[in-house]
Amino acid sequence: MVFTTAIMMVRSRGPDEFWRKRKIFKIAAHFSGRRRNCYSIAIKAVHRALQFATIGRTVRKTDMIDLWNTRIKAGCEEHGVEINNFKDSLSRCDIQLNKKVLADLAIWEPNSFKALSDLAKSVAIDYNLPGTEKYDKPSNVITRGLLKK
Repeated sequence: MVFTTAIMMVRSRGPDEFWRKRKIFKIAAHFSGRRRNCYSIAIKAVHRALQFATIGRTVRKTDMIDLWNTRIKAGCEEHGVEINNFKDSLSRCDIQLNKKVLADLAIWEPNSFKALSDLAKSVAIDYNLPGTEKYDKPSNVITRGLLKK
């Protein structure tokens, strides 16, 4: 860059301004109209979009947790075990599966989830958890309680 006067050199902001604006324009590339091309409008739109993206990450996590809970609850109702007894029994057996894995088993591996629900029923009966009066003792499950008797 050649500056004819010292005043012109002071007014030039150099390459930093180009790259600062370029960052904003890259984020705004898929916007429409002046929100894409005009820097003063683009910067407002980009800040707003980034705020929504931050909120969206939290919302997505809560939505997924709700979906997992619904799937686990549906699997438990299908096999006739209460969800609280199911979770309590699995924790008493030291089966440490998180909600995501249990939901995936309930949807994609119904036989494995049925085995877990049978185990949960059996353990719930062994520990006399509330609401176990209506459970039928599964015949194909061996637990520590059965081994002691």
